[in-house]
Amino acid sequence: MTSTTEEPVGLGLRERKRIATSRSIQQAVLELSRDKGLDNVTVDEISRRADISPRTFFNYFSSKEAAVLGESPFSLPSAEVEAFVHAGPEAPIFDGLLAIMRAIADIDSQDFDMHQLRKLVIRDYPHLLVQRITSMREFEIDLTSVVERRLIEDDRVTAASGEIPDQQAEGERARLIALVAIAAMRHAWAWWAESPDGQTMSSLLSRSFRELRTLL
Repeated sequence: MTSTTEEPVGLGLRERKRIATSRSIQQAVLELSRDKGLDNVTVDEISRRADISPRTFFNYFSSKEAAVLGESPFSLPSAEVEAFVHAGPEAPIFDGLLAIMRAIADIDSQDFDMHQLRKLVIRDYPHLLVQRITSMREFEIDLTSVVERRLIEDDRVTAASGEIPDQQAEGERARLIALVAIAAMRHAWAWWAESPDGQTMSSLLSRSFRELRTLL
């Protein structure tokens, strides 16, 4: 499997350098952890492997454990979130959620080989797996909040047009919608992680959401 390390389009030089340094640190800690165990790896070793100073390391990550986990793959992109919230009642809600998921995937799925190596290392350290799961739970809460904002905004627009919106249980509706979208994302993620032909996470997300529409 060949890795894909192309940067998302539109990034400035400084951001491209930041991403490259972050990846270099993550690659170094993951390779060292695979070879000798995370407990036996030091920040100095990671820094030498990544060709940076320990001070630079701590500018990116608070600990070697944080470097193993990498930057959170579940940060909601603000531009896509605002477009989704204000898209209007006529815009399909899952199309907007797909746009959000694809924006996340553009950042996190750039390197297949590093993703596989991270899985291998985390498997031997259950407390890191717990932290990863906790991040996913926080993402679920954040996404539910965004969907609830969308439903409330849609209700406001509907009410302004003279229709009477159903505003009951918006929180529960939002949670159900978010969980369904996350299920489609996890389906695409598992597909990508096991993909033998190098398909992009973004394209697999589109396929999973297309499948989802056939079930709704």
